[in-house]
Amino acid sequence: MKTRMKKFMALYMAPVAEMEKMMANSTPEDTEASMGQWMKWMEAHKKELVDMGAPLGKTKRVTANGISDTKNDIGGYSIVQAESAAAAAKLFEDSPHFVGMPGSWIEVIECMPMPST
Repeated sequence: MKTRMKKFMALYMAPVAEMEKMMANSTPEDTEASMGQWMKWMEAHKKELVDMGAPLGKTKRVTANGISDTKNDIGGYSIVQAESAAAAAKLFEDSPHFVGMPGSWIEVIECMPMPST
């Protein structure tokens, strides 16, 4: 019997100060090298990648009292499929996200199916 694949969202996390420092000091050559690492990683995991996702920009916080600017540690996201949370997390052990980003981490969260109505 074939195991049903589950979807997981991976959040690429790093301290805001580290992300800002990297963006300020990054050269076109750094960006090109980084993209090469990401392309290699994506190719190695193409069967599991549902949506490569994207880097994320500035954040707005919406509350019952209004909208304001805020900062968070989320730098980007991807969606993958795997049999379990452990298998999904293992996909990111060799992620290029960790290169040149001190204190970075990746959070892997199961995407739960919507209940039928």
